[in-house]
Amino acid sequence: MNQPELSAELLQSMQQQQIDVELSLDILSNYNAGKYDHLQPVEASEIPTVDGRTIVDRTAPAQMTLALETAAARLEQLLPGVALWDVATVRGGECTFTESQLAWLGRRLLPRVSYGVLNGGSATSYADEKKNRGLNDQLFDLLRDDFKSLASLSSGRAKGLTPAYINSDGSPGASFLELKMRSLLVQALQFQRAYGTPQGDLEPLFPMFQMTSVYNNDEVASAYNEYRNSALLKELIEATGIDITRVLTGVQPLIAAYTHRDQGRPKRVFDRAYGKPHNALPLPGGHGQNFAVLRDIYRDLHRMGKRFVYLGNVDNLGFTVDEVSLAWLALSGKQAAFDFSFRTSVDVKGGILVRDKQGALACADIGPAIPADAVFSAEADGKRILFNCATGLFRLDYLAEHLERIIDELPMRFSDQDKDAGRYSQAEQVTWEVIGLLDDFLVFGVDKYDRFLAAKMLLETLMTSGRRLEHPDYPTADDPSADLRSTAEKLHTGLGRKLASNYAMRQLDGRWVPLRPQEISQP
Repeated sequence: MNQPELSAELLQSMQQQQIDVELSLDILSNYNAGKYDHLQPVEASEIPTVDGRTIVDRTAPAQMTLALETAAARLEQLLPGVALWDVATVRGGECTFTESQLAWLGRRLLPRVSYGVLNGGSATSYADEKKNRGLNDQLFDLLRDDFKSLASLSSGRAKGLTPAYINSDGSPGASFLELKMRSLLVQALQFQRAYGTPQGDLEPLFPMFQMTSVYNNDEVASAYNEYRNSALLKELIEATGIDITRVLTGVQPLIAAYTHRDQGRPKRVFDRAYGKPHNALPLPGGHGQNFAVLRDIYRDLHRMGKRFVYLGNVDNLGFTVDEVSLAWLALSGKQAAFDFSFRTSVDVKGGILVRDKQGALACADIGPAIPADAVFSAEADGKRILFNCATGLFRLDYLAEHLERIIDELPMRFSDQDKDAGRYSQAEQVTWEVIGLLDDFLVFGVDKYDRFLAAKMLLETLMTSGRRLEHPDYPTADDPSADLRSTAEKLHTGLGRKLASNYAMRQLDGRWVPLRPQEISQP
């Protein structure tokens, strides 16, 4: 190993800060041995178009056509005893599934699905005033009071436990995690009403699973004990018999920061955090570590009889179980499916769907991988740009079989940082780079305001909540790309639709309140 022996003081610092010493040194050894040298940023060669086979427009009514023999075999494997002629239109050697038929099939598959969330760290950065001001000074000043109120409830807490929205009366709404659990119970209740309690041990969408961190795992577990009796969950738990708060958990370790590129090679463990000698800096290794952290959970779910897993970020209220997408993936036989939302005028940064130099589909950032001018030019020529929603649906038999390869081959990216802690290098794995390791998957083009209500900054949460939208000082512009009011109106409308449908809630006296189980209608 090219890593000098750690001093006793540095080793003690790493252990005190709960850094996984062995993992940190393994990554360092691999770097110094040149294992990551071949990794290059994605270089885009073109922007792909919707083809209805690999890239599917899910904003239009769904319709899927398969060869009759293929469809019959896959349906028999997934839902034995369900006749193809009852759920599809058969013509000659082909059969066609409509959106309602796909939704029915997806609903029947819910006992074969588990839903997982990637919990970030604390919400400190999310609620950082300087970072939020960077979005728009005028908007920040307008929403300052709401910002301070919500920041006081969020800073230092696990982000998934913080309010996901603000009610119109100014009170904080339910948390991200509480809402996700509620959406799963709502679908489980609807399944049980339609088809009864499943035979065997497979409950619809249970168990839920998650990746936490060493910093927030205890806080999250404690909150779940309280959620069991919350107004959003208690009656649904009783009605379904499913204690959704019993979540399968993998705890992500912390890794050390490494020396900055300017200090040359071989890299070493960064040992002067905040200018203090022999002081290490603990960092998360990126959500791409989920494949290693949740390895045993993925395999246990497969042994249990689950065949699909949903995976997404905790802070996206649009990340719910889509039954049509589930059925489409199941019938297609492909390895996975990923949500990408069609670009809107304000989407000028982030990862988009491209073809790389080898012609394979990949996710590439605007700017580093593909010039913004090239994106806008392609759009002017009629191409629809697709933005990554950080939502994946995986076929579990494929994932379980290929986990070791994915863990080994998922790129480890090193980025140099210059922050308060010093000049150092950070190692991370990005979950969605798994796209580059697959050879047969689906991309669903979805409605941003339905499937991607994400909140990377607290100010975005206030926009989505519709706070002070009617105020004359709300930022607008002649340039649609700078019109924050128009964007906030669309986000707020999307939030209302989502809370009323997937989360089975209604507004009462300025607050969103949960419907009781008997008030929840069938889809």
